[in-house]
Amino acid sequence: MSIAQWVEACAAEEIEVEDVIRFDYGDRTFAIYRTENSKFYASDGYCTHEPVHLADGLVMGDVIECPKHNGRFDIPTGAAKRRPVCIALKTYPVKIEEGKVLIQID
Repeated sequence: MSIAQWVEACAAEEIEVEDVIRFDYGDRTFAIYRTENSKFYASDGYCTHEPVHLADGLVMGDVIECPKHNGRFDIPTGAAKRRPVCIALKTYPVKIEEGKVLIQID
């Protein structure tokens, strides 16, 4: 059983409103989002349909659109919203401390 840990992903100011960035940690890739209401979220960094980086996608409100096939996910929950994606993204808790975005990785 692994123990969850908080990991610094980036400075909050590095992510524009309605944007996403890629964050690599160990052998894993994550997507860190800042939505239109300036809330921060994190998920696995690859689309569940094909291995495409979501950081190259388009954030629209609380939705990320995959850059390859226009499948969409709900950013806060990871739920698949538009085909061809049908498997949800794994999401991770996020907190902001001293201007840094931290995600809880298990």
